[in-house]
Amino acid sequence: MTQEKKQEFTRRLSCCNRGEMIVIMYDILFTYLEDGIEAKEADDYQEFKRNTGLAQQVLCRLMDDLDFTYGIAGSLFAEYQFVNRLLSMAVCKNTSQNLQDAKRVLKNLYDAFVEAARQDNSEPLMGHAQQVVAGMTYHKGSLTETLQGSEGSRGFLA
Repeated sequence: MTQEKKQEFTRRLSCCNRGEMIVIMYDILFTYLEDGIEAKEADDYQEFKRNTGLAQQVLCRLMDDLDFTYGIAGSLFAEYQFVNRLLSMAVCKNTSQNLQDAKRVLKNLYDAFVEAARQDNSEPLMGHAQQVVAGMTYHKGSLTETLQGSEGSRGFLA
């Protein structure tokens, strides 16, 4: 994952609500799967194995966060277990086909979570986070980001 992607995910996480958090986790998972596929195409087994392992960590986090008081959680858990087995088999067989299959299985779930996140009007999870404003200013062809509210206290006292 590139440094720019990490910054993008960090920025998105700082202002997301519960529904958007799941979508961001899926985006991170898809990024690791893509990086794994690219590593396999470059014939870099160690990088392929590392990215697949990172994808499994995100998947395990999604499984750990399921609330089994809802009936749908059991179905989601079964799908996540299936995808986890696909990822494990990808490393064992040293093939990217299983990563592509995992992406295909998760795509439908992702689309459903995106729609659910659109309907979620809850408050952001992080309070006192800085607001990021991006715009084109003074630099032709480059995006400048500005943090607003950085001069006040964000709730941290030393």
